Amino acid sequence: MAIRKFNDKRPKLGQRVFVDDSAVVIGNVSLGDDVSIWPMTVVRGDVESITIGEGTNVQDGCVLHVTHAGKYTGQGHALTIGKGVTIGHKAVVHACTVGNYCLIGMGAIIMDDAVLEDCVMLGAGALVPPGKRLAGGYLYVGVPVKQVRALNMPEKEFLGYSSRQYIQLKNEYLMKD
Repeated sequence: MAIRKFNDKRPKLGQRVFVDDSAVVIGNVSLGDDVSIWPMTVVRGDVESITIGEGTNVQDGCVLHVTHAGKYTGQGHALTIGKGVTIGHKAVVHACTVGNYCLIGMGAIIMDDAVLEDCVMLGAGALVPPGKRLAGGYLYVGVPVKQVRALNMPEKEFLGYSSRQYIQLKNEYLMKD
């Protein structure tokens, strides 16, 4: 696995974390227990911090990054992801806040200073503009994103199931190492 120090910051990994050999985790990054980072994913906390909560999975080809403090960016923006989150393949999650038990669909883009409250389901290919807040318990789709409807009970249950399923899968990968 490619765990890299940047300046004086080295990633901190919780217990039972899986980072695929082809993934890169750089700098001021904190991964909670049972987090999984899948192939070809980049988690780059070089100019601000990235915190990923326990049981979250970041699937293949994702890019997680932050915004530096500067003349055009203000104080900068960290990236905070809650526990039990599923981030689908090739999503871009940039300098925002994602609550607990969210599902971010494949190819979705979440931009600076956006907030996803707990239990948000974000459709594949959706674009969350800078500063947008998504209320918990709803399905959102589109470019730009729009609230479609409240999540039904099976969908809410699926949010926790997805996290648990990926914990089981990463444990299988860890046993093979």
